Parts: sequence; structure tokens; C-alpha cells
Amino acid sequence: MDAKTGSIEGGCPVPHGEAAARGLLGRTNKDWWPEMLATEILNPNGPSNPMGDDFDYAEAFNALDYNALKADLTALMTDSQPWWPADYGHYGPFFIRMAWHAAGTYRTADGRGGANSGQQRFAPLDSWPDNGNLDKARRLLWPIKQKYGQNISWADLFIIAGNVAIESMGGPVFGFGGGRPDVYEPERDIYWGSEDKWVNENVQTRIAPEHGMHELEGPLAAIQMGLIYVNPEGPGGNPDPLQSARDMRATFERMAMNSEETVALTAGGHTFGKAHGNGDPSTLGHAPAGGDLVAQGFGWVSGEEHGGIGEHTVTSGIEGSWVNTPTEWTENYFRLLLDYEYELVKSPAGAQQWQPINQKEEDMAPAAWDASKKVPTMMTTADMALKVDPEFREISERFRNDHEAFKDAFARAWFKLTHRDLGPKIRYLGPDVPAEDLIWQDPVPAGNNPSDSLVAEVKQKIADSGLTVSQLIKTAWASASTYRKSDFRGGANGARVALEPQKNWDVNEPEVIAKVVDTLNGLRGEMSLADAIVLGGVVALEKAGAGDVPFTGGRGDATQEMTDVESFEWMEPEADAFRNYMPKRLAVKCEELMLDRASLLGLSVPEMTVLIGGLRVLGANHGERGHGHFTNRSGELTNDFFVNLYDMTNVWSSVEDSNDEEYVATDRAEGHEKWRATRADLIFGSNSELRAVGEVYAQKGGEEKFRKDFVRAWTKVMNADRFDLHRG
Repeated sequence: MDAKTGSIEGGCPVPHGEAAARGLLGRTNKDWWPEMLATEILNPNGPSNPMGDDFDYAEAFNALDYNALKADLTALMTDSQPWWPADYGHYGPFFIRMAWHAAGTYRTADGRGGANSGQQRFAPLDSWPDNGNLDKARRLLWPIKQKYGQNISWADLFIIAGNVAIESMGGPVFGFGGGRPDVYEPERDIYWGSEDKWVNENVQTRIAPEHGMHELEGPLAAIQMGLIYVNPEGPGGNPDPLQSARDMRATFERMAMNSEETVALTAGGHTFGKAHGNGDPSTLGHAPAGGDLVAQGFGWVSGEEHGGIGEHTVTSGIEGSWVNTPTEWTENYFRLLLDYEYELVKSPAGAQQWQPINQKEEDMAPAAWDASKKVPTMMTTADMALKVDPEFREISERFRNDHEAFKDAFARAWFKLTHRDLGPKIRYLGPDVPAEDLIWQDPVPAGNNPSDSLVAEVKQKIADSGLTVSQLIKTAWASASTYRKSDFRGGANGARVALEPQKNWDVNEPEVIAKVVDTLNGLRGEMSLADAIVLGGVVALEKAGAGDVPFTGGRGDATQEMTDVESFEWMEPEADAFRNYMPKRLAVKCEELMLDRASLLGLSVPEMTVLIGGLRVLGANHGERGHGHFTNRSGELTNDFFVNLYDMTNVWSSVEDSNDEEYVATDRAEGHEKWRATRADLIFGSNSELRAVGEVYAQKGGEEKFRKDFVRAWTKVMNADRFDLHRG
């Protein structure tokens, strides 16, 4: 299977069979919790935001008393509350887990998930089994959030609390960048999977045990529904460390981590705290999304007489700490893991875990609620993977022998984990932003804003170059349309369309890209290539009759050395409805993928509609494909796509052997062929909502509105990654 997007030959980023009817989003909150209040009925035109459209979070954050916030968080770490007492009197490990799980949903395939909007506050994430009892961590933070108000978002607070937790226990921290504005309802465009059972209810994993993680559905990363990464007991609860290593390697890779980062994060995170399984899991109540009204948002309330808190807490079901020093940064994790032999045992809650054989008393951990008592440490099956898997073992041995290297690797991996979805470094706020530029931040040198005279000079040279409207439009679109609002990656800034791997993506027609880039490099003078590519699109549109098209320069040019080729490979589309590109049949309808791509671009339905219609008549289709090119005025920005699509003299039929992917229109009276189309074309006539928008552009007087709306939407895409102009 193709792990990125998934063809029929190789899997799919959406569910199959009955689940495919759910479209891209899989199961919804209403599927899991039918009684949940449907507040979205009040937001028919998009997400609600009580802060208002004019609220500037960057401005609010910059007014924050940052040092006071960190001091308050440090004090909170040891301010144990009786309603949810701190293990060992220190909340640090609890907040590390909260921050990790807020960030750890990120997946590199579509950039969705992650910490950048505080989604852990909402279903389904607030009620995932893997997020058990983190509702209490968030509630412990409420007095601090209340105190600092709009100056700190929940999304930023989750991450900085994790950083302070590590620092308060002597651990290494690489830095912190703020700038994550909150959202106020679940992000409904994220596909979390199609299963109807959570991990704790289902022994089946998302792939067959004898197969590799490449079978996992396209954008997903976790091995079972409701997990952040892997099942700590082993795949489907099977305590096989080698199988667990396989799952860890692949799922961390899908979350943008290599093997060294995987070992560093696992070991560093498990240097602190304990797991909780000292009770009867059958007494736990519903998760927060299905909890009682009087619980006021708390979930997993225990029905046991002692309340199921403190030493009786059940979360994962695994019980015990990994090391004998659970509130200090030490070298003990690798020592205990590698020096002892382990045997498989069960926790009081019945979970599979591993215990050292003949453990020395000095290597035992203090009991969380009575430091005078000693209890054995433990390892999960996922920890044992670091000991048993040859590659993980080699890294573990190296880190054990070089603690400074381990500290640096953990600090950097933690920073990457918690900032991977924040976007380019220009978006980072605060005094703890590291000076070092990291390749996963997709660095781009600052560009120079070209003078009006240079812009005019280069525009004229492009216009006289012999490059066609189609070639210029294709190149500008290929450059800018890589942007995705999920993790703020891609876009025209940097001109990475001229670098590996993008310059060789099939969807980008490498020969066209190479010709345009070579020509522009000879014409642009001191202007950046990134600006020249976008300016080429402006020239093309003005040639096509769009009128004056705005242009804002100032982009920089990245180099190949600044480009993480492997990371960018995940962004290659196997289908693109905007360019009518679908070289092979996929297991999901192309119109579904069209909506997904439009969503990642941050487009509305009218913006998507007008862009599709304009790109078709401008000749932006991949190759020489004429499907959807409903015009006899090719290269002119007209509303012909909609006028001719809605022409009632057309009779549409599926082309034989096209698997309902290709269609032909014949003249109703004369019977001759008029047009060819794909699903991505005809959906604008068959879907009532899309048709309603398209008819606005097809009706009398609609052509001028069409041109203005197209230019506006085009410019939005060209500038989507201009964080020097807006926060995104």
C-alpha cells in the first residue's frame, strides 16, 4: 500500500466498505455519544469564536507576564490537591503526559492533529482511552488559565506546562514558542478512523499482526482507535516486544519522528512518573463526553468506596513506575531496562506488564503514597521493545553510555514533538524561542520586498517571454497550493517547487516546472524566484482578462539543504481535483479528496468552486487533459465552465470501462460529443450546494463577479503562507 494517500493497489486514507459512506471524517462524536448536545446547529457558517474576529492573540501573548506564568506553573507542580492528589507529591509527570498527548496526535501525512489549537479539551480527544484522567490535569490548570486570561491560550498553556514540569524535575528543555490560538469547538474535518470500538474494547489492531504498518490507512498514525501511539501492552494487548517495536517505529515515523527520536522520547518520558492500574477498571464511569451532568466535565469517575483516586487510580491499567527516581531526571531508565532481566506479570487491574527479576531494593521505587515503602519498578511491552529490537537496542546502549547525548536528543525531540504543527519559526512567540533554525521548521531566508519598478520590469519580461498562460498558472498553482492550514507547511514562500522532491512530483508536470523556472531565473534579476513564480501567475491572469491582480512581494528562496526531502514527500498528492489529476483509481471518490484539499487550503465552498471553474478554463489541467475544459476560449478567465456545465442540451453518460471516473456529454438533439469530464467536474452540477454556488457565476451578470471572486481566492492561496503579513 501507499502509506501516504493510498491507491486501490495500496490502501486508502479513508475507510472502506460500509464505513466509506461516512466520507472522510469516519465516525463522528454523535456516533460515539448520541446524547451529546449538538451545539453545531448554531454555527451553520463555520466555527464560533467568542474572542471575535478582531482578537489578535499574538498581541495578547506578547503582553503576558511570561516569567510570572512560569513561576505559577512551577508552584503548581508541588501543590497537591485532595480531589486529585499528586503522585509522589509532584504533578510534573502528569503534566508531561498531558502536553505529550496534546501534541502527539499530529500526523505528517495531512498535518492534522497536534497541539496548535487546544483540541484536547473537546471530544473525541478528551474522551479517548489513551487520554484517561487528563481531564483532571486540565482542571488543575484552570486557576492559572483564569488568572492570565486571554494572554495565554489553552493550547500554549498545555505545552508550556509540560516544559515547566520537565524543568522542575531537573530535565533538559530546548525551548518554547507560543502562538497557538485556541479554537472553541471540535475540529470536524479530522479523520480519526472508522472503527466502532475503542482500544480497550477491541483486540484487533488496524493491521494484521503478520504484516507491516504500511497497511495502516493513509493519514492515520496510531495503531488502534483511541490511542496516541501504540498499545503499551503490545499490539492488540499481545505482549510481544518485537511486534511492539514494529508498531512504534512506523507510528512515530508517521508522526514525524525517526528511530533515535522515538527512543529518546520514550525513555525521557518514562524517566518520570508512574502508570496507574491499582484498582478495578470495571468500576470506572463514562469518559467526559458521556459523563453525568453533575460530574461537570469529569470522566472516568470510579464507583469504588475510596473514590478511585490517589493510590487506587486506574488509567491505563498498568501499575508502577519505570524508575526508582520518578520525580528526577536521572540515568536510571536505561540502567534498569538494560541491566535486569524481566518477567511478564499482570497488574492489579489485569494489564500485561514486565517486572525486573530479583530486583535490588535500592533499585525499587518508593510507593507513590508512602515513601517509606519500596515497590518493584516495571516496564511496558513498548519499553521492552527498546531492549529487544536490535536497532532500538543499539540506540539505547549509546544513550546509556553518553548521557549528554541522551539529554540533547530528548530535549530536541520534545521540542519537535510539541512544536511540529506550529509552523515556520516566524510564527513562534516569546523569550524562550531557540535561536537555532531546525530543518523540520522548513526554514526560508527572509526575502526582500521588490521595488515597484523591479516588479514592473519583471512583469514585462515574463509577458514577453513566450511562456503561456497555462504554463504560468500551472507553476504558480503548483508552488502555492502545497500550503496546508493544519500545520502551516507548504506554500509559495521558499520556491520549493523548484527543489527536490516537489520539482519531480508527477502532479507538477516536471518538464513544465523546469521550463518555467529556468525562464524565470533568467528574467527575475534581484527578485526572488518565489516572488517571480507568483508574479508569473499574476501576468497570466492579467493576460487572461482578469483585470488588475494584486501582488505582494517579499518571499525568500529556500535551498535544497534547507529542505527535508523525506518530510516533504508525505505532501505529494496522488490526486488533485484542482488540476483534474487522478492517474489511477483510488478507493475514495475524487470529490471527497477535493473537499479535503480545499479544507487544508483554508477555502470556503464558494472559493473552492470559483477556483475549480477558473483553473479549468485557464488550462491548468494536468498534462493536456481536456476534461472539464468547457470552453472555446481557452486561456481566458471566463465563466464558461459553469455556463456549459449547466447547458440543458448536454446529455451526460459514463465512459465505458472508466469505473465511473470519466464522462462524456453528447448533444441532446444532434447526438455528437461536446465535452469530456471527470467526477470532480460533474459534482458541481449534481451536488445541490455546489450547483447553487456555480449558478451564481453562470447567470446573467455573473461573469464579472466570477472574475473578481477568482482573483480574490487565487490571491488568498498565493499569500496563504505569508506569516509576515498575517498569522495564518
